Amino acid sequence: MRCDAFRGALYGAASILMLSLLATSAAAQDSVLSNVDLCNGKDRSSPEPQIRGCSELIKSEGDNTQVLAIAYNNRGNAYTSQGQYDLAIQDYDKSINLDPTYAKPLNNRGVAYRRKGELELAIKDFDAAIKLDPNYIDALINRAEIREQQSDHSGALKDLDEAVKLQPKTDMVWNERCWARAIVGDVQGALDDCNEAIRLQPKAVAAFDSRGFAYLKSGQWDLAISDFNAALRLDPKLPSALYGRGFAKQKKGDAAGGKSDIAAAQAIKQDIAAEYAGYGLR
Repeated sequence: MRCDAFRGALYGAASILMLSLLATSAAAQDSVLSNVDLCNGKDRSSPEPQIRGCSELIKSEGDNTQVLAIAYNNRGNAYTSQGQYDLAIQDYDKSINLDPTYAKPLNNRGVAYRRKGELELAIKDFDAAIKLDPNYIDALINRAEIREQQSDHSGALKDLDEAVKLQPKTDMVWNERCWARAIVGDVQGALDDCNEAIRLQPKAVAAFDSRGFAYLKSGQWDLAISDFNAALRLDPKLPSALYGRGFAKQKKGDAAGGKSDIAAAQAIKQDIAAEYAGYGLR
């Protein structure tokens, strides 16, 4: 299974602000540049510095449509990371109204809608982002994930095939397609994709997790456990790897070990058993 952090991610979501400050004083330039850095996400200590920097720019750049569109998008991203999805959607709405040709806030609003559980609105935004930019990898992957949720596996694979074609040197796209292929039972195709993801990024926790899932689908319990162990060495609290390892242990007859892993996974993600059942593993 893919690492949960990759699900509905704001892939490449921020836009970088660039400003011309020729007519301003040195002190004013310093203040504006500080806000630009914050709005660009330079301070990763929490979402608050980005919200503060973008808010200051929004107040000071009242007639600069391009800056405002980017600032609203970036502040929306910060709100999304806090789980304040309604505030995020309001900012994405403003960004899109300011620049209807700007694809990023459409993708990012789709992520916020998805996290709220409003899948139809989410996929509508991903469709619009891809229409504006057919090579938008982030939106293709996000739309593929929703299609998987809706059991449109052929549609998901079509999006992921396009993503792999556009960015064949990016481990994330191979991992995403590995997962999608494993769901539909194309185990060898899934293993090939995960192997390529791991070749590109040997510490790709999500790819070990996805490859473990592919081994589960094919009943190769020992290989699945080995990959889940590798994923857990990189991320000891990854619920999908804990659950997958527990599932494999139970299949091997280790009832106690399997129960322990599954309980640990459910303590982190309560509905994970139902999620796996939806993937064909009961």
